[in-house]
Amino acid sequence: MNERLEIDALRALLAISAHGGVTRAAEHLALSQSAVSHKIRRLEQTLDCTLLARRAGGPLFTEAGQRLCDYARRITELHDEALAALDKKPLTGAIRLGMTEDTTTSGIARVLGRFTRLYPDVRVRTRTSQSLNVQAWLKAGELDVAVMQIFRKDILSDDLILFEDRLYWVKSPEFQIDVSAPVPFLSFDSQCFYRQWGMGNGTHRFDSVLECPSAAGIQSAVRSGLGVALLNGLHVTSDMEVINDLFPNPPDIAYVARSSLKRRNPAAMALIEEIRKEVTSALPLRAAV
Repeated sequence: MNERLEIDALRALLAISAHGGVTRAAEHLALSQSAVSHKIRRLEQTLDCTLLARRAGGPLFTEAGQRLCDYARRITELHDEALAALDKKPLTGAIRLGMTEDTTTSGIARVLGRFTRLYPDVRVRTRTSQSLNVQAWLKAGELDVAVMQIFRKDILSDDLILFEDRLYWVKSPEFQIDVSAPVPFLSFDSQCFYRQWGMGNGTHRFDSVLECPSAAGIQSAVRSGLGVALLNGLHVTSDMEVINDLFPNPPDIAYVARSSLKRRNPAAMALIEEIRKEVTSALPLRAAV
């Protein structure tokens, strides 16, 4: 049997699955749509089966295509792991790491400490900001690795999911909401994607009365009864009241580690692998957040 599955073609298949179609997959992979389609056709020829359903409004994949996606995830992960494990050269270089403020107090700090001991010749430079800033830096090629929050629907095929969470509307039990007037809103800065979603849903008027860069500051303002806020489950405490059936239900979120497509250096991929090991260990990254 001489058939071979090409790693790049499998990555294209996973990108189609993650982004919901060939066009968006091509944008993510920085390839033309025809190049992605060609990779899938070669897979179909190799396997002598149809992988994409190609029916408007129907499922994206055939049964065979969905089964191959499951194998593709395992194959690409093992492929990358093998390359890292068999590389005997000392790891050197630099990593530009971007993180959101809350991830700096998570298990990521533990990973970075271990990583610097394992690879003393690798320099790690870290920047922290809101998720939208971190995403923009990564897209611009200013970062090698980003650890950040995103909406669950925006997870990419190559993202390493650290954990998933929910957003909640919260307030102090003593704070009374008057929907006939602008609702006082407590948020991170203008680059907070919670804030942009909350103030842009169009169903209520909000008045931004506090901008604070830290989750601890938002929590304190909520407890003080200054207004309502959007917080993820990690930061909702028992002395807060979750607001149900008044504002639109927020979308689910995920914490992910994402590497730059423009600059995938060996040191950055080694860091991602260390984070992957931590995620699958008995000490999940969310434990210390």
